[in-house]
Amino acid sequence: MSRKQTFGASHVPLSPAVRAGDFVYVSGQVPVRDGSVVDGGIEPQTRQVLDNVKAALALAGATMEDVVKTTVWIEDARDFGGMNKVYATYFPKEPPARTTVESRLMIDIKVEIEAVAYAPQK
Repeated sequence: MSRKQTFGASHVPLSPAVRAGDFVYVSGQVPVRDGSVVDGGIEPQTRQVLDNVKAALALAGATMEDVVKTTVWIEDARDFGGMNKVYATYFPKEPPARTTVESRLMIDIKVEIEAVAYAPQK
C-alpha cells in the first residue's frame, strides 16, 4: 500500500492535495473559479485562492484550522496589504507560519498560495 494518497484532479500534472501520513500538502492554488481567472484585483483573487485551498484540504479530510505553513507568491509587492487583509480573515487566530515573496507567476494572476496541514487521520 502506498504511503501517500492523492486527492482531486487537475488539467496539469499535479495533485491538488496529497496526504502523507498525518500531513496534507496542497499544491499552489490560483484564483480560478469555473475555469476562469477571478477579476477585481488582489483582494478577490486572494479570497478565491484561499477558498480553493480550503476545498483542496477538504478533499484530504483537513481544514484551514489544520494548516501549519503557507507560502504566498504575489505578483506585485505593493499588493501585500490587500492580500494580507483577506488572508487574515481565513486565519483569524493562531495563523500558520508563512513565507511571502514577490514573483512572476505562471499565468496572468496576482497571487498563488500553497499550504501544508497537520491533520492526523482518525
